[in-house]
Amino acid sequence: MSFRVDESETALQEIDRFDGGVGWIAHPEEAMERASHALEIDGEVWVFDPVDADGVDELLASLGEVAGVVVMLDRHKRDAGAIAKRHDAAVYLPEWFDGVSEEVGAPVVRFGDELADTGLESFVVKDGRFWQEVGLYDPVRRTLIVSESLGTVAYFRAGDEPLGVHPMRRLSPPRGTLGGYRPERILVGHGEGIHDDATRILSETLDTSRRRTPRVYAGAVRQFLPF
Repeated sequence: MSFRVDESETALQEIDRFDGGVGWIAHPEEAMERASHALEIDGEVWVFDPVDADGVDELLASLGEVAGVVVMLDRHKRDAGAIAKRHDAAVYLPEWFDGVSEEVGAPVVRFGDELADTGLESFVVKDGRFWQEVGLYDPVRRTLIVSESLGTVAYFRAGDEPLGVHPMRRLSPPRGTLGGYRPERILVGHGEGIHDDATRILSETLDTSRRRTPRVYAGAVRQFLPF
């Protein structure tokens, strides 16, 4: 799948700004709309699935000093290593991720049920041979971060859905994993986040995922296949 980037238009787009947090899309012209995020926790900045671009360091500096860079999906190494090294920080991986540490190009620290001492709860979203994804939840700000299984870009969503399940997980949505959370905010790895009515939207997204699948697949064909 092509990212469809126009190299002449790669200005960073800030998204999801809230108290103690910010997101960005490094290359807004990409069809996949790869989103990255940073949270300030106890004076330290934690960065999630980052894509690098001019202006990223300034954006992070607006929150504080970088303490660590987190990879939340095995395929989302993105520019984690480069940003971590630039800020003299480590890349943080779940202790159960396999085959990722050798490819990040920076020092690696593993974490379990909590990300370091941040208070962010860590949980398995999917652990498979071709898909390893961790989720994080901030119980203080009630912020849920799901890197790949949920998204707000058009090819995740059916019609006017504000939030969608990844097309490859539509028929078996992560209801058991995510359904117990009642977030005020949902941050995703593709597209802008959900900042209003997030608990209701999450519940409805998971409950209707299967029956809305044909509409998502039809929309994806229209978006990515030229006629």
